[in-house]
Amino acid sequence: MKTTIDYTPFAEAYQKRPDYADTAIAQLMELTKTQSGATVCDVGAGDGHLTRLLAARGLLVHAVEPNDAMRENGMRATSTYPNVRWHEGTGESTGLPSHRFHLVTFGGSFTLMDRPQALRETRRLLSSDGFLACLWNHRDLSDPLQAQIESIICHYVPGYDYAARCEDQTPIIESSGLFTRVTSFSGKVVHHRSVDDILTDWRSHGTIQRQAGNRFDLILKEMEHLLRSTGEQSVTIPYTTDGLVAKAM
Repeated sequence: MKTTIDYTPFAEAYQKRPDYADTAIAQLMELTKTQSGATVCDVGAGDGHLTRLLAARGLLVHAVEPNDAMRENGMRATSTYPNVRWHEGTGESTGLPSHRFHLVTFGGSFTLMDRPQALRETRRLLSSDGFLACLWNHRDLSDPLQAQIESIICHYVPGYDYAARCEDQTPIIESSGLFTRVTSFSGKVVHHRSVDDILTDWRSHGTIQRQAGNRFDLILKEMEHLLRSTGEQSVTIPYTTDGLVAKAM
């Protein structure tokens, strides 16, 4: 199944991205009144980062992912969970039955699709008392090393735009007329990565690639110089998991 962006070249690197903060997932469960055994749908599940966390809480998770390579990695990552089912589909057309899910989640994927259409599809999937949830991981730019990395990016790409993933999605959710009581939540998580893995992560950053063009290699070169100059083999990266939940109308 095709999407606007082909994530196949990035599938391996995505496996090494950080998980979402446990405290944020706990808030998500509380805000949506989701109990063990509930049936949920994780849309744009990628390689299963959010799917695993939901499955570990005893939820029956239907993971929807259009990209073959990402979905195959996700299936391997969740192979020990009998409560996970994988499906080929998109946020706009999951192919799953109507009104069967208590919760529909988007782990970093909501802004990568036609959002109004995805909201309509989400409402179709949800039961009358169901919830929508969107989550994103953002690097903590108050960290000195992350601030330096951000400076490198902005030097080569003035006006660099993280696009919709850094914008408040409340207005588009509310304007759909399908959801109410939009509530935000967040949590902190610290990710420990080797320098080599961090550089692999940045090479898979499609948004920067598209905006930097032929300057992308220069950005990577300066990042590598900065990271190697620390003299450390691994680096601590602080993240904030930001999320929104909304109740179906």
